[in-house]
Amino acid sequence: MTDVVWRPPTDVVERANATRLVRRAGEEDWWELVRRSGEDPDWFWPLAIEDMGLEFSRPWERVSDLSRGPEWATWFVGGEVSIARNCVHRWAERTPEAVAAVGLGEDGSRRALTFAELSRDVTRLAERLVALGVEPGDRVAIYLPMSPEVAIASHACAHVGAIQVPIFSGFAAPAVKQRLEASEAKVVITQPESSRRGKPVPMLATVEETGVDVEVVLAPFELDAYPGELPALEVDSETPYLLTYTSGTTGVPKGIVHVQGGFLVSIAREVCYQADVHAGDVVHFATDMGWIMGPWTVVGAGAMGATIVFAEGAPDWPADRLWRIVEQERVTCLGLSPTLTRALVPHGDPQHDLSSLRTFVTTGEPWNPEPYRWLFESVGGGRVPIINCSGGTEVGACFLSPVPSVPIKACSLGGPATGMAMDVVDANGNSLVGTGEVGELVCRKPFPGMTRGFWRDPERYLDAYWRRLPGVWVHGDWASVDEDGFWFLHGRSDDTLNIAGKRIGPAELESAAVAHPAVREAAAVGVPHEVKGETAWIFCCLLPGASASEDEIADTVAASLGRAFRPARVVFVDALPKTRSAKVVRRAVRAAATGGDPGDLSSVENPESLEAIARAI
Repeated sequence: MTDVVWRPPTDVVERANATRLVRRAGEEDWWELVRRSGEDPDWFWPLAIEDMGLEFSRPWERVSDLSRGPEWATWFVGGEVSIARNCVHRWAERTPEAVAAVGLGEDGSRRALTFAELSRDVTRLAERLVALGVEPGDRVAIYLPMSPEVAIASHACAHVGAIQVPIFSGFAAPAVKQRLEASEAKVVITQPESSRRGKPVPMLATVEETGVDVEVVLAPFELDAYPGELPALEVDSETPYLLTYTSGTTGVPKGIVHVQGGFLVSIAREVCYQADVHAGDVVHFATDMGWIMGPWTVVGAGAMGATIVFAEGAPDWPADRLWRIVEQERVTCLGLSPTLTRALVPHGDPQHDLSSLRTFVTTGEPWNPEPYRWLFESVGGGRVPIINCSGGTEVGACFLSPVPSVPIKACSLGGPATGMAMDVVDANGNSLVGTGEVGELVCRKPFPGMTRGFWRDPERYLDAYWRRLPGVWVHGDWASVDEDGFWFLHGRSDDTLNIAGKRIGPAELESAAVAHPAVREAAAVGVPHEVKGETAWIFCCLLPGASASEDEIADTVAASLGRAFRPARVVFVDALPKTRSAKVVRRAVRAAATGGDPGDLSSVENPESLEAIARAI
């Protein structure tokens, strides 16, 4: 992971939004702008807002207020804003006939909405919500597959100042019930059923099975009775906008709260500069509204005036579906996870016209070198940069990310995102940047996109991020910065293995295993050992028709990392437990291996894989 694989040609540099921002700031280059923005965020954020053309109906009095401490920072104090206006209504005024949203069904169906049509439907649905008694601050759950209706529902909530609660479209009734009850949702927006891998997925029946007393609004929406005249509510920038749940290590998911001003500005910043999206671009992210990248797409691409392509169902059914979407819709920015990439590798190189692509956006987990290079070389032809971002649901955007106008090393995250005071530290909080050592990823200053706390649980929020190093956000990722200044992640710090006193991230073990030509993907976990304290077990999924022995895989890992890290066991399984966003749930694998408590499994799409793992052991 030491090769610079992307060197931007002159035309890419000149076209990049990042280049325009550097020149507006009067800086010499991108990384100098990043450095200054981290040191002086109150200077940077107004500059970025002006450059992106975001609209606040009432100017802020102060950029930030830290009077309650960095943990409870507020931003754009006294300002008023509307995400619905910034992402929909102003584009309906400027470019009414431009395509805002495209919906693709698994059955091959396609429909499109212009910005004028999207604005009309958002306003009418907002009027329907008001007619149902929804008031500012009320929670409205969105339980839908990826379709234009999620954008209509999301922006309708923002239009009236309600708090949207996106719920994974594949959740069963118990998980839906938990989120409806925890958020005290007044309304749930859903549809009779969806489709995934050609099979019907009941949605309305699932909501009814929860037994929760909640008003139901069904898509496709019947809105003809509403005039579409209600103006969007301009709200204080700190008005809660989004309540989204992310799995915890315990059985209780965390309710993450985001606000209109900070979320809009942070997400728009990322889509504008990192993803380099312009008005008229076409964005498709293989995601779900229940993962932060769903709202990322709806808000970020909308704020840029881009077309969003929504695709119901699985991105790899059939195997070439993702590439067909790119070819058919002329997608310019494609978002996907490393896990999805690994799942696509066995199906071979794409046989489609992908010439429209300008950027890949990837996130969710560290990369393995071979799938990274396949995406860059075989899919992108070496001409499409991989914008590898790292942040999280609680971050509301990214901590680390390159931009297309700078060189990128394979598997790296470039460096800090603008406005982020990032560092890598040891256990005592001392910086390790410049040493090459692996340490904890931290942010030394608050930022607009950070969560305003966990829903009705402020102590859990403080425990999660702020109490290990007072005044510093400790994110829970292992990171390092190499001699050339490129940043890398090495997995979650709570996933780290400690083998005979030597610490190693699971991603390194997994990459070593995946380097074997028979291995499609792998998950490494630590298992207690009487002598070593902990030893590595690696669970491997093989490529179709391939074969390998446990010793072959173990020797491959040892040859890469050293004999001390030779796994004690290699277990072959057909599948690993994954979320709908294709992230491997290592703690569930570890629990299946050790008989421990797996914690919250509501986001695991294939829980049967855990039973198979237990049987294999």
